[in-house]
Amino acid sequence: MPEAPPTSEPLAYLNGRYLPLSQAAIGVFDVGFLQGVTVAEQLRTFGGQLFRLDLHLDRLARSLKLIGVDPGISLDELGKIATTLVERNRSLIDRDDDLGATMFVTPGMSQTYAALAPNQGPTVCVHTQPLTFIAWAEKYRTGDSLVVTDIRHVPRECWPPELKCRSRMHFYLADKRARETERGARALLLDEHGFVTEASTANIVVYRAAHGLISPPKEHILPGVTVAVLEDVASRIGIPFGHRELTVADVAGADEVLLCSTSPCVWSVTRLNGRPIAGGNPGPLSQRLRRAWSEMVGIDIEAQADRLSSR
Repeated sequence: MPEAPPTSEPLAYLNGRYLPLSQAAIGVFDVGFLQGVTVAEQLRTFGGQLFRLDLHLDRLARSLKLIGVDPGISLDELGKIATTLVERNRSLIDRDDDLGATMFVTPGMSQTYAALAPNQGPTVCVHTQPLTFIAWAEKYRTGDSLVVTDIRHVPRECWPPELKCRSRMHFYLADKRARETERGARALLLDEHGFVTEASTANIVVYRAAHGLISPPKEHILPGVTVAVLEDVASRIGIPFGHRELTVADVAGADEVLLCSTSPCVWSVTRLNGRPIAGGNPGPLSQRLRRAWSEMVGIDIEAQADRLSSR
């Protein structure tokens, strides 16, 4: 593994070497740029330690197998690189702060432009960035708004739902239309049959007191690392967790609706298509789950986000 050079700037890893983050760039003929053929994992730290690194590496391995790309580096090595970058780059931020970490792989340069940029193998990059607490700190208190648009989730005939990739034009368009309908809203995507799949960049889970937490079937959605952790946290506080197909009416009529993703962990949805869900305020279960999550990682998640949202 290469040595990390001294610098006052955050470091990144790109294709076998460490370099200042500002110098980490991929070529314009890279297939990841030309066609969006990029598999990626987004992680975060708690107290400077990467959370569920093993699960993210396992999912990255599945994605790479699905697109038939050998990164030329072991997943164990990638994990060590990510850990090294976190240790190095965390020294540049406040000790109470935390980092997001990104790892992505592309097939490398396009053979169409081989004369201009010969393909020397897959592009492999790992970098970190400060967590954008400002993007979700207020959501803990007010909840999020979802809007169903006419943009559908990518059908499995295009690529398997379990593929974690950056080809996300549908998310971009759906969110754009959602915000045109309601300022600050994000999209709730449905499959071709009208069943709920995911929100843009977040898994969705509904809660009914009589049944517990319910997530769409695993085979229909991206197997989110965070939703798997949520299932574990729910078990710790005695909340049943199941999977079944969900309709928009199921979401609208739920006792609580939750979103979960890597950095914010878990938060409430309080509006759907312009109408309040269960009174329009974050419910008690979302707060219980965040408290249990905070106890698990040893950090008050909500207090940290509030404290660092203005940095």
